[in-house]
Amino acid sequence: MAQFKKAILIYNGNAGQKNMEKTLGQTVPLLSLHIDELILKPTKLPNDAYHFCREMDESVELLIILGGDGTVHECMNGIGGLEKRPTVAILPGGTCNDFSRTLGIPQQMPKAAQMVIDGTEKKVDLIKAEDRYLLNFWGIGLIADTSNNINDKEKAVLGKISYFTSALRTLQQTEPFYVRIETEEENWEEEAVIVLVMNGHFIGTNKIDLPNASIDDGKAEILICRNTSFSALKEIFSMNREELEDFKGDLSLIQASRIHIHTKEEMDADTDGEVYMTAPSSLEVLKQHLTFIVPAE
Repeated sequence: MAQFKKAILIYNGNAGQKNMEKTLGQTVPLLSLHIDELILKPTKLPNDAYHFCREMDESVELLIILGGDGTVHECMNGIGGLEKRPTVAILPGGTCNDFSRTLGIPQQMPKAAQMVIDGTEKKVDLIKAEDRYLLNFWGIGLIADTSNNINDKEKAVLGKISYFTSALRTLQQTEPFYVRIETEEENWEEEAVIVLVMNGHFIGTNKIDLPNASIDDGKAEILICRNTSFSALKEIFSMNREELEDFKGDLSLIQASRIHIHTKEEMDADTDGEVYMTAPSSLEVLKQHLTFIVPAE
């Protein structure tokens, strides 16, 4: 890896002091040996990560994100609209770290820090949804309802398992909804319980291995689920690409670069695990818009 002259490392300044001191101790000394100027930026308030990135000086060559999917999402929205965007490295420090898993980044912090030094650069797609950006997924229906129903105390204790327990509770209340999906090649109109627009390959640490899915081809995978049964939900979050053909009655898969999703009523949309957007919505894949550091192998 080429040595960077200037980098910013963004991390959660409100995390437990001992844990964060340990994490910084595992990463900063190593990174400092290969970066001429390493600036540490702890977040204190909501949206700090977004503002740090949005106001980033053009001399910053490398953005290092020490955090989970929420922090990565904030940072992507900070740099997504910049004309000159830094290379990005993720040190996975959250509950699920889904997009870092898509990139093949080691989940152990010392190994992830070493990857920043030894890794290679890869161009990656970014999805623009209205005036926001996302890396991993956008979803409506059961996926958004599940996020809304997660108990914060349960999440703190159970971690990634809390997403599964919330889904079980939410299944009992889920009703199919009408959706019309327009793409540059075809239109779909049907009843669904989940619509997922995916760039990444993991949700809640579960790999969704869809056919021809790629993070650098300028296309998103649109997965439509029509069945509210537990078995259908389980299949979505455990299937591999060979099994998709067996569930055509419950699932549909589309690939597209420009996507318009219409619903009869306004619906909450889960965007990289954060519920703050709504449908109807328009999404566009920005091909190879960002550069990430990934393992050399």
